[in-house]
Amino acid sequence: MSASDHYSELDMILEDSKLGGRLLRILSLPIIIFLTFPLIALILRTTPASLVQNLTNPQVIQAVTLSLITTSVTTLVTILLGTPLAYGLALRVFRHQRLVDTLIDLPLVLPPAVAGVALLMAFGRRGLLGTGLEGLNLHIAFTPFAVILAQVFVSAPFYIKSAALGFSNVEPELAQAAGLDGAHLGQVFQHVVLPLSWKAMISGALMTWARALGEFGATIIFAGNFPGRTQTMPLAIYIGFELDLNVALTLSVILIGLSFMVLFVARGAFAREWLR
Repeated sequence: MSASDHYSELDMILEDSKLGGRLLRILSLPIIIFLTFPLIALILRTTPASLVQNLTNPQVIQAVTLSLITTSVTTLVTILLGTPLAYGLALRVFRHQRLVDTLIDLPLVLPPAVAGVALLMAFGRRGLLGTGLEGLNLHIAFTPFAVILAQVFVSAPFYIKSAALGFSNVEPELAQAAGLDGAHLGQVFQHVVLPLSWKAMISGALMTWARALGEFGATIIFAGNFPGRTQTMPLAIYIGFELDLNVALTLSVILIGLSFMVLFVARGAFAREWLR
């Protein structure tokens, strides 16, 4: 084959690839429009003047404040308790690794209402631990603490799976070399694993925060919907459809904005291609 024939064949392949790319973009348009159109409609339904006015509404302020506080605590608790588990999964220290993986993934596929009922049966007044907690004068259900527990239950898997993936991508030879130099497990994690996997940890933490921010089903069953006490933004939106639609629209726009920013950062801010 001559050089001219080779380049001609290469041009044909590139042209076919471009045509295929255009076809895929066209075929992708219907689902993209379907997924984005309702969000655009919601944003257009809320005027800037109405948004600014409702930001001073006490119900909005209470819901936003409670959501930001509980989701921040949820993320911190998840990082503290989930990091050892994620590291253990990466090192495959569990005898029944597949079972542990399945149990961690289970909250992701369970209906949120089921998660709420499960938490109530565990920590409610008549739950497995509820009677003992009541004897110690500790009340969990229908308190702000219940909001945090519900958020941790449904959102922690996002951090655990992301961190475990980051830990597992660290070259084993690096950890082994540090161990041969006398470093114990904690030092290996601190000085070798952590610097190489912090991006995955931050991405997972952001995803956990975003999921906790939008949690509704488990919270309303386990923590209730008490303004200023357990009413997060999703719960305030639910009530707003019955009492004040403008409040619901304002909180919906805030949730969309926060969720979009967090997802954008989590998926791209630490990648080399994010500015393209």
